[in-house]
Amino acid sequence: MFYGPVNYGYNMGWGILMGAFWLIFLCFIILIIIRMFRHRDMNWHRNFNDPLDIVKERYAKGEINKEQFEQLKKDLK
Repeated sequence: MFYGPVNYGYNMGWGILMGAFWLIFLCFIILIIIRMFRHRDMNWHRNFNDPLDIVKERYAKGEINKEQFEQLKKDLK
């Protein structure tokens, strides 16, 4: 008759190995999700100005004069 555990405990390592595999897999999935949200947030915070706002900003900084500003504004409309 057989009174001991199956295979006398020789397969116990596979259970630990499978547990470690699932833990690593779960961490990998969480890392991917975090990177996706972080990338989305970086793009969300980017300041998307339309060209007319850029021209107004350049005029306000003094990079272009009034004639250039009026011409660029006319070209953009």
